[in-house]
Amino acid sequence: MKAKTKRIFLVIFLAAAVCGQAFGLHQVMPTHHVHRASKRRSHFRRVLWNPVFRPSRDSLLRQNEEIDRLELPRIQNEAELEQLIASQELVPIVAGQTLRFDPRLDPDRRYCRPWTRDFLEDLSEAYYKQFHGQIQVNSAVRTVQVQKRLRRHNRNAAPEIGETASSHLAGITVDIQRRGMTKQQVAWVEQYLMPLKDEGLVEPEEERHQWVFHVAVSGRYAELREPKTLVGEQQGELLDDEGAQPQSLFADSESQP
Repeated sequence: MKAKTKRIFLVIFLAAAVCGQAFGLHQVMPTHHVHRASKRRSHFRRVLWNPVFRPSRDSLLRQNEEIDRLELPRIQNEAELEQLIASQELVPIVAGQTLRFDPRLDPDRRYCRPWTRDFLEDLSEAYYKQFHGQIQVNSAVRTVQVQKRLRRHNRNAAPEIGETASSHLAGITVDIQRRGMTKQQVAWVEQYLMPLKDEGLVEPEEERHQWVFHVAVSGRYAELREPKTLVGEQQGELLDDEGAQPQSLFADSESQP
């Protein structure tokens, strides 16, 4: 009987030892694997995120310089926003076949300056012609009050005051959804924006954490959008046969005022 009891205890002891080792391995191996996987994902993100329009302080300064040139106010609150809408200094962005909104965007903030809306119409029509899909507007005009709230939970948001304040506060800027676009679609939008940036008509940034094209539009866009300055149709850009590289939106830039 004693021998049988000893065998039982021995079996229990061995089982506990084996389980303990297995448990120890279970604790160590996943941590090691997770660390390696995390490094791979981090490297993957660094390789993938190589934007044409990298955000910078200089870009924010240029956006604010344009706001000051146009002598536009930074909209402080809802009362000022409503006044600008009533005077039609801010106009509604209209959703349709070529453009949609992020449903989370407050309808009261689906407004922008007239020339910014012109830019959106041109871009969305050209994009739809190429891909038969819509662009999505995630953000447009904001007030200082809204920007303050945004900065409480988004450390990457631009400040609400100062020389690098968010250009959304003047209504010249829109954020266009980049997440969900294919590489070809992202490249197409970048190529669309490049000649406009070279002409000083837009100041774009590709935000990393929100995955949007942040585009501030110069007031000069309205002047250069006259029908006589467009190449072909007013939809925006004409594409080559392969549709890979959009041509310039405007005619010979040297002839423009």
